[in-house]
Amino acid sequence: SSMRSLSAFEHSICHVDNALKTLTPKAASAQRPSPSQKIKDKAMDENELKHAAGLMRINHTGEVCAQALYQGQSLTAKRPEIRHAMDAAAMEEIDHLVWCEDRLTELKSQTSMLNPAFYGLSYGMGAIAGALGDKWSLGFVAATEQQVCKHLTEHLVSLPAADKRSRAILTLMHEDELRHANTALEAGGAALPSWLQSMMTKMAKVMTASTYRL
Repeated sequence: SSMRSLSAFEHSICHVDNALKTLTPKAASAQRPSPSQKIKDKAMDENELKHAAGLMRINHTGEVCAQALYQGQSLTAKRPEIRHAMDAAAMEEIDHLVWCEDRLTELKSQTSMLNPAFYGLSYGMGAIAGALGDKWSLGFVAATEQQVCKHLTEHLVSLPAADKRSRAILTLMHEDELRHANTALEAGGAALPSWLQSMMTKMAKVMTASTYRL
């Protein structure tokens, strides 16, 4: 059912359900097959495996944050079509979440123990952005997705050459995130002030530095 037909209570239940699926291992299901499924694993040494897992853990936490951000924004967005767009984007981001989690399992690693904290922080930020108005909410989405694209580009360079499965996942994620950013701008997203973009960059550095190991 469309989210615009749901009551406030039903909408909140959907948000709780999304949070549980996002934070519970193996609870979410992807709508699209992983782009890595037809690519054979190649041998990597211990350091390469550890580095690849660290990068994929960062990207998984990034998708946890994206889920929370979109859910928070859909909660306070003014126009029903914007709420619907946020919910649709969140559904597509679930694919990324599942792909990264599955790849971490293949790399004999795990998701970050800090995910609940980052989910809560991102949900609050999304709700505040949505409450400020749709143009700022969409601008926040665009800025966030652009930042994610930057990290993905860096990770594609940093990944071990042998890790073609992770590379395939991050490549398609980059395409999706760039499309989300452009869609948000085309829908009327406003450019964020430089001080806010700087704060977002600093927060992203905290997330990447902590989740690489934890």
